[in-house]
Amino acid sequence: MPDSHAILSASASHRWLMCPPSVRLSEQFPDDGGSEFAAEGTEAHELCEFKLKTALGMDAADPTPELSRFSEEMDECATGYATFVLELVNEAAKSCSDPKVLIEQRVDFSQWVAEGFGTADCIIVSDGTLRIVDYKHGLGVLVEAENNPQMKCYALGALNIFDVLYDIEKVSMTIYQPRRENISTWEISREELLQWAENTLKPVAEQAFAGKGEFCSGEWCGFCKAKHVCRARAEANLMLAKHDFKLPELLEDVEVELILSKADELASWANDVKEYALKQAVSGKEWHGWKLVEGRSVRKFTSEDKVIRAVCEAGFDPFEKKLLGITAMQKLLGKARFDELLSGLIIKPKGKPALVPVSDKRPAVSSATLDFKEE
Repeated sequence: MPDSHAILSASASHRWLMCPPSVRLSEQFPDDGGSEFAAEGTEAHELCEFKLKTALGMDAADPTPELSRFSEEMDECATGYATFVLELVNEAAKSCSDPKVLIEQRVDFSQWVAEGFGTADCIIVSDGTLRIVDYKHGLGVLVEAENNPQMKCYALGALNIFDVLYDIEKVSMTIYQPRRENISTWEISREELLQWAENTLKPVAEQAFAGKGEFCSGEWCGFCKAKHVCRARAEANLMLAKHDFKLPELLEDVEVELILSKADELASWANDVKEYALKQAVSGKEWHGWKLVEGRSVRKFTSEDKVIRAVCEAGFDPFEKKLLGITAMQKLLGKARFDELLSGLIIKPKGKPALVPVSDKRPAVSSATLDFKEE
């Protein structure tokens, strides 16, 4: 995607807005080629584009035969996305006779960010409201639309194109993340968006492009190419280690709360450093006090077909039988037949209690409620 080649990309804006000098620092590290999750997301976007164009009556080539990671789940997610966007288009048509829909549209926001451009999944333009929709296929990180800088950059780029053609008063931004059952929408006025662009985005982008500003570590470090060896991140996490992880009863409440707020980032940082050190060792670097060894492995058959034949000829059954999981069962029966036969036989048990920051969207439960459930 074109977005990936921008120095200050919209997709990475959350990171460089929080840590401006990370952009130039990262340039000395090579690209890792992308993860399997990123590759799956790219294919899901291709399918979403096809489904939406088809739903809108546009010509589009079906990419399915070329998608190596295609699945029924991906197909359902893309269909749901297209249906959702159509609903937004119909909503826009109520107040505008000619709403315009752009799919995988390149937008330019270089008025505020040097060389800034990106690719918006879907833009719906109408009098009154500019709508931006971004599809997220990822399952790991819940993405919120509220104050999302990537979405705001896309909106600025869209305003650059359509502000003189439509009477836009507000911008509506939606994250569509079906595998997390997450549809997050947030609105901001045109004036507030432009104020943010001038007062926050532009000055920080100038620092980032010049490699200036203060280093600042946080959850945004996860996608930074310098995360393994960044000194600012190391110092922030080593500060936490001064507590020596004493037993909780020896710590003050405020200290426990501090550790809770930093523990996930500390674990992530430690794993990143270990991964970096291993890659360097495999490449020939020697670390003082450490050595490269062959990891543990498990036995496996050289040929499953030959094993099956040999065991069957000996008079034994080499297979075990178990009930298919829900996803596999739905794929076997098809969604309609699955719902007809099994909808009354499926429950979703309550999840185990988890301690999360108060910013988490899930409602709080009391310990008394949990005790009751256990009984």
